[in-house]
Amino acid sequence: MNGPAGDLALDGPGAPAARPAWSTADPYTRALHTGRGPLYLRRADGWLLPLEVERWCARADAVDLELLGRCEGSVLDIGCGPGRLVAELAGQGRRVLGIDVSAAAVARTTRLGGPALHRSVFDPLPAEGRWDTALLVDGNVGIGGDPRALLARTARLLAPGGLLIAETVPADVDERVRVHITDTHGSPGTPFPWARVGTRALLRYATRTGWTAVDQWASGGRSFVALRSRSDARSSRSAEPAKRTAVISSQRSRKPSADIPVALRYRSST
Repeated sequence: MNGPAGDLALDGPGAPAARPAWSTADPYTRALHTGRGPLYLRRADGWLLPLEVERWCARADAVDLELLGRCEGSVLDIGCGPGRLVAELAGQGRRVLGIDVSAAAVARTTRLGGPALHRSVFDPLPAEGRWDTALLVDGNVGIGGDPRALLARTARLLAPGGLLIAETVPADVDERVRVHITDTHGSPGTPFPWARVGTRALLRYATRTGWTAVDQWASGGRSFVALRSRSDARSSRSAEPAKRTAVISSQRSRKPSADIPVALRYRSST
């Protein structure tokens, strides 16, 4: 990605460098451009949750690679952020797509070589009902502030019997809050609904929305749950590493809607 210096410009000979455009953007966009925090989710009562910007902007680590090894077939990364997981899967030749509501996150993902769209999970998406695996990691099980609605929507995006891998809070918590993203300067972003969900709470929501838990594990201080729809015979299988290799090729329109893949062609070999 372009470093800060790549965004600087001179107003004239000898003039000081202008501030980069991203420096006046929202705190999350600034953090993605620098690859550094500190950055926080802040509740109205002042409580702060540190966000792991440096880890998100780094390459996939050992915990990530273990998680990705459990993915099956085509993968939809919901709330892909700066794109480390999408880029890793694309580099492995897997069929993958990231989606995120942050244009800066999508731009960084595509610079890393991963296909991504500037979309909400609740927007129309390519290949609805045909994805094999969905990811909700890095706290993204909190998207929208309503875990039941998010799980129901994710089920509609997956093929029958598809696999969902979700990261949970490593504590027994179930809360719905309104938060905004802030940095050490106190610069507030726009408030939005969010949820913090531990494993026990997620399993309760999953049972009510037609999922069966097939695995749960902890690694590197992070907690995960694998869920599968009960509507398919594959529900009895555990979330094992994929037995097939998926390959993606993406053609992008050169019209104004250039962020929308015209085709996602997929082949797999057993």
